[in-house]
Amino acid sequence: MDLRDAHDRSRDVFDRAAHRVSDWAAATPCGDWTTRDLVNHLVSEQLWVPHLVGGETVEQVGDRYDGDLVGSDPVAAWVAAAETARAAWAEVPDDRPVHLSFGTVPAAEYRWQMVMDLAVHGWDLATATGGEALVGEELSTALLDEFTDQVAQWQGTSMFARPVPVPGRRPR
Repeated sequence: MDLRDAHDRSRDVFDRAAHRVSDWAAATPCGDWTTRDLVNHLVSEQLWVPHLVGGETVEQVGDRYDGDLVGSDPVAAWVAAAETARAAWAEVPDDRPVHLSFGTVPAAEYRWQMVMDLAVHGWDLATATGGEALVGEELSTALLDEFTDQVAQWQGTSMFARPVPVPGRRPR
């Protein structure tokens, strides 16, 4: 699957889930995060994109996206932040260096991380609201192809909880 298509699809997964939230204090599968906290987290991540793909470092961005970014309308905050990120990604070449907290990586690697985060948290948010994430087989397969080796290392850390069983599917 093309990286840009994967990014669009994962953003749609999260967007559909965000538009279904009716209880902004509902628990999510993400530990101590409510639906509001989870949307706030993704809003923050999207707002970082123009800075990082534009060449700034984590230190230069600093703490400007800490705290409550969703205010009284979490969905509107999400939509605006997602559009800001989408516009920033529009002309970014895959090999552009991006400075992340753990080092400098090609933009394609950072974008894949964003794809994963949007899809995983889209599932989290859909689960919290009783909806279906609709990640889709093609996007799921692309994420598994890209991240299977790393996910095994991340499980049980602050990045990922232990895997959950999926009915009708064999573990990879």
